[in-house]
Amino acid sequence: MALHWALEALCLLPLLNPQNPACANVTAMPITSATLDWLNRRWFYVASAFRNPEYKQSAQEVQAAFFYFHTNPREDRVMVREHMTTGDRCIQNSTFLKVQRANGTLSKIVKEKEQVAHLLLLRDPRSFMLGFSLDDEHKRGLSFYTDTPEATPEQLEGFHQAIQCVGLHTSEILYVDWKKNKCQLKQQQKTKGEAEP
Repeated sequence: MALHWALEALCLLPLLNPQNPACANVTAMPITSATLDWLNRRWFYVASAFRNPEYKQSAQEVQAAFFYFHTNPREDRVMVREHMTTGDRCIQNSTFLKVQRANGTLSKIVKEKEQVAHLLLLRDPRSFMLGFSLDDEHKRGLSFYTDTPEATPEQLEGFHQAIQCVGLHTSEILYVDWKKNKCQLKQQQKTKGEAEP
C-alpha cells in the first residue's frame, strides 16, 4: 500500500542537475542484477514528501511501514511483501513490481494504468529513495527508505538535500512514528536474506 500510492509516472533524469551541490548525493541509473541483489532484503519506510493530494493523504495515514523485496537477478520482476501500520492496526500486502532495467524504474498496473517510479540510489548503501512525477510541480514527490527503522542524521541529511534538489521543501516532509508500529512481531521474525514462508 505504501508503495501503491508511491508509484506514479515521472521523468527524473533531466531534473538531476550534477552542478547543483544538493543533487550530488542522488544517483539515477539503470537497474542491474547487482542492484536487484542489493535490494533483496527488509526495508523501512522513513519519510516522504508528496504534492499529489492523493499520495499526501495516504502518507498521512501511514504510522509505520516496512517491506521485503524478494528479487531474482535473472528476472525483471520483484515481489514485495509489505507490513504497514495504519489506524493502529497492522495490514499486510503482497504485490509484484516490473523492473525496467534500462531506465531504472519499477512499475505495476493499478486500475488498468501503469504506475512508474524511479529507483534513486544514495551514497549511503543502507538507504534509497523512490521519485515520483518530478517533472510535474503539482504532483512531484520523494519517499525515503533505510534498512533500520530509525534513519541516521547523515541519511536524513541526504534525503533533505534530495528534497531540495527536486524542488520540494523540507516543510513538506511527513515522517512515520515507529512508536505506533503494530507489526513488531512480523518485523522481528525476519533477518536479511531470509525468505518469507
